[in-house]
Amino acid sequence: MAKRVLITGVAGQAGSYLAEFLLSMGYKVFGLLHRGSANSLYRISHIQDRIVLLSGDLLDYDSLLAAIETSEPDEVYNLAAQTYIPASWDQPVSTGEFTALGVARLLEAIRAVNGKIRFYQASTSEVFGKVEESPQNETTPFRPRSPYGVAKCYGHWLTSNYREHYDMFACAGICYNHESPRRDLSFVTRKISYGAAQISLGLKDKLEIGSLDACRDWGFTGDYVKAMWMMLQQQQPQDYVIATGISHSVLQFCELAFNHAHLDWRKHVVSTPALTRSTDTNLLRGDASKAHRELGWKPETSFEVLIRMLVDHDINLLTEKIDAKKGARA
Repeated sequence: MAKRVLITGVAGQAGSYLAEFLLSMGYKVFGLLHRGSANSLYRISHIQDRIVLLSGDLLDYDSLLAAIETSEPDEVYNLAAQTYIPASWDQPVSTGEFTALGVARLLEAIRAVNGKIRFYQASTSEVFGKVEESPQNETTPFRPRSPYGVAKCYGHWLTSNYREHYDMFACAGICYNHESPRRDLSFVTRKISYGAAQISLGLKDKLEIGSLDACRDWGFTGDYVKAMWMMLQQQQPQDYVIATGISHSVLQFCELAFNHAHLDWRKHVVSTPALTRSTDTNLLRGDASKAHRELGWKPETSFEVLIRMLVDHDINLLTEKIDAKKGARA
């Protein structure tokens, strides 16, 4: 009999890649869909007929209980969250309700229905915040620098506490920045690749971004969802850092992206201090040696290949839009 899985945030970037991967592994996939997300299904449109979508909300315990009772999952992956850091400063209370207390509601619903369900919590490198050591591993102290990071710390530690107190199979994956063509345009990676594509097609001339010095450990989302699954296949539940172990600056990202679009980034990229947050974390680099050793996981997609993937996607996307407009006028 096929394993059954429930994914919260199934229509998001990571959720869509995870759903694809689990379908390829023979799972029956259920996805929790927020009531206001009916118009945001483009990331899963190609697999929508192969998954079962359930209405639910991390703010509503009863809806989570109903979703778990209906799906009867062997595994639950909680990928739903308010993930945009600037928005967490604008909406700190709702970020806490959704990203922090939502984990509590979901864990309680799982415990009420079947405490043997295996649970994955999407943690983040933002829990480390103002880092005290680099690279960071599973024992590095948390010092979050945003309401989002604080909320994720709550979800991380609650997962650990439910594992220890209730003997639940509950894991947290501390995933570093994972990118793909499905990343929202508000994030710096897509902002850069989309901007390079626009400039290469003559649609604009300048790209304004924040600090060029900020460094991140960037990987491909398609690689990272495999690590999430691997965590729930182990004999014992543990938390893992998932990262490439290599950090790059925003400047390096710009240089490679614009080079791939046959452009000189120095002629088009403008660093605007107003777009830089005073609480930004400047150097995040993960040590995923535990995941390498115990899960047998390693990233398969290089930084350079990832950037080419994003730029090529955005050039093709914009070219299609231009052709569609020309066709409409013809």
